[in-house]
Amino acid sequence: MRQIISLNPKWGFSKTAAGVPAAFDTAWETVDLPHSWNAVDGQDGGNDYFRGTAYYEKTIEKGNLPVAEKYYLEIRGANSSADVYMNGKHLAHHDGGYSTWRVDVTDHLREDSLLVIAVDNAANDRVYPQMADFTFYGGLYRDVNLIAVSASHFDLDYYGAPGIKVTPVMDGSNANVEVEVFITDAKPGQRVKYTVCDGEGTEIVTREADDTKTTFVLENVHKWHGRKDPYLYTAKAELLEDGKVIDAVSARFGCRSFAIDPERGFILNGEEYPLRGVSRHQDRWGIGNALLPEHHTEDMDLICEVGATTIRLAHYQHDQFFYDLCDERGMVIWAEIPYISKHMPTARENTISQMKELVAQNYNHPSIVVWGLSNEISIGGSTEDLLENHRILNDLCHQMDKTRLTTIAAVSMCKMDDPYLQIPDVVSYNHYFGWYGGDTSMNGPWFDKFHAAHPNIPIGCSEYGCEALNWHTSDPRQGDYTEEYQAYYHEELIRQLFSRKYMWATHVWNMFDFGADGRNEGGENGQNHKGLVTFDRSYKKDSFYAYKAWLSDEPFVHLCGKRYIDRVEAVTKVTVYSNQPKVELFANGESLGVKEAADHFFYFDVPNSGETKLEAVAGDCRDESIIRKVDTFNEEYRLKEEGAILNWFDIEEKEGRLSLNSKMSDVISTFRGKLLFMKLMGKMLGGKKKGEPKAKPMGFEMTPELMSMMGGFTVLRLLTMAGGMMDAKFTKEDLLELNRKLSKIKTPKK
Repeated sequence: MRQIISLNPKWGFSKTAAGVPAAFDTAWETVDLPHSWNAVDGQDGGNDYFRGTAYYEKTIEKGNLPVAEKYYLEIRGANSSADVYMNGKHLAHHDGGYSTWRVDVTDHLREDSLLVIAVDNAANDRVYPQMADFTFYGGLYRDVNLIAVSASHFDLDYYGAPGIKVTPVMDGSNANVEVEVFITDAKPGQRVKYTVCDGEGTEIVTREADDTKTTFVLENVHKWHGRKDPYLYTAKAELLEDGKVIDAVSARFGCRSFAIDPERGFILNGEEYPLRGVSRHQDRWGIGNALLPEHHTEDMDLICEVGATTIRLAHYQHDQFFYDLCDERGMVIWAEIPYISKHMPTARENTISQMKELVAQNYNHPSIVVWGLSNEISIGGSTEDLLENHRILNDLCHQMDKTRLTTIAAVSMCKMDDPYLQIPDVVSYNHYFGWYGGDTSMNGPWFDKFHAAHPNIPIGCSEYGCEALNWHTSDPRQGDYTEEYQAYYHEELIRQLFSRKYMWATHVWNMFDFGADGRNEGGENGQNHKGLVTFDRSYKKDSFYAYKAWLSDEPFVHLCGKRYIDRVEAVTKVTVYSNQPKVELFANGESLGVKEAADHFFYFDVPNSGETKLEAVAGDCRDESIIRKVDTFNEEYRLKEEGAILNWFDIEEKEGRLSLNSKMSDVISTFRGKLLFMKLMGKMLGGKKKGEPKAKPMGFEMTPELMSMMGGFTVLRLLTMAGGMMDAKFTKEDLLELNRKLSKIKTPKK
């Protein structure tokens, strides 16, 4: 019988070794798996985390292993390329840091064997990802096992797949369940015993056969119905020789049908089932991507608490433990490969192998409904090579899996008529109107425009969000990184996206803050802070509760601004979120009234004098906070970016006049402002010589859509971003002089 032995404890580790050691090197650091060598330097900013080759060593004593005819080394995650050596001999190479892969080590095991795994996360042009807004943590960051099996066994060689494939197809109230197994070195006379168990583990059908494929009919089947009823069956297969079981595998499965309609959105088992949820990265503060089961479980608990019905598992294959949780909790899943941001013609084969692994390893999970082909890959425009790569991946998915659909996540700058959008079955866009440009009000109308132009293409929103840290204000502004602006942004996006029934799915970017060592913004380097929950999972930002108010049935009330205590205004705005119909707010025990809000967002004007204890009451739910009147603004609440040439609050603004804090749309709507901006852009681009191609500011073609998006930036924010992306340097004196010129131009009338 198959036995799985964990090899996680006690590995030698070195980032400085000259190469594969000839014998176990006792001077190396001792680590347990899962392990990442970038758990600290991959999260502290500077984009200087170690990217290269590191080595893991372990002695395996054959006498301590179960007696078996075959032994396979199973590596569930080595980022991003790895080589396996045993007793100095090179056995295997693997490219792709997020999937399971196995190596037959049977013929190389001695009584005492030295196993060395060289893991490499260095930059190259053949393995994805190479350019993305997250840290590419190096390490053996998931489990490593040794699998002992008989000579005849369920397959362990095909792209890390489990050796059993279960395909349930609904037929009215019944399900036709095809179970297929794959056997290595089968012998004459061997048989397979197939069994299906219900959710309680009771055997409901069983049969023996000579075939590697059989079909069961489950009558009046109990359907897997998302969060409402995530019912799971189990299919088991046992390999029999002379009536004795010599190997066994099993897979849980769910019986469900689904469709994605361009008008009605997602349909589960014939019922409209809106997909409103989040995206998730797999890393954590101080841990990197070397998560333990309890970390995955906590993540799922938080996602369930917010009320999500769907998760986009970005931007790579996640741990099998988490896919299992998705099945159990009823999450509808978008699973994808890390074909992201930068198309590399030299890496086509890697996209194919990573997609084969993703589909083969995850085929049995009922939670997965779409395979993601790529993310923002057309950021530099669609080339024929890029399009061909997508056609190959799209066809591959449909060949390997005839039950699911394909999708992509397109970047905002991707034109609505780009042929790239015609390849997958459904499409989603990553939009940040209201954060990286544009205005929050642009989001809903943009999707209406796409829906009108392409009424037969299901459209969703695969990313939207904005960053928030522990900064606070009563006057939230785009780009200020305050918790209050993030809450305002998500209130607006919820109203717009959730009211459009035709949108097949919406995914907040992101559920959790995550590591991005190249980032230097918001006052805390090395992270993307768009999460609804902090990187360490210790604090749920106010925006978390905005979604909980819309999506969760668990009664609750939440007072926003608990970290924003000191306030200067005599009357301050206080926001309350609740999924209850009415909220009453008390200030020092005195009622400020009862309010109703169909959108679950309740706003109160609160007198601010001395210290005030606030209590929000909604049905049986209560929440408390404190505010305090101060004479001057508490500077601890305000972001002061290190190295910033000029902070927005240091800019002199004149009533009725433009400034660096004005939106670009207001500036270019005036004749003098437009001339000033055109002159400035010409200087930034440096002009172009005759015969040169038209310049693309910040690498993008200046389409009307991009111009509209840029119009939502303040002048200061646009120039700050342009300075980094176009190598256009501005001094403080340059900016102050520009502010002086802008202050001579009247603000346009609305």
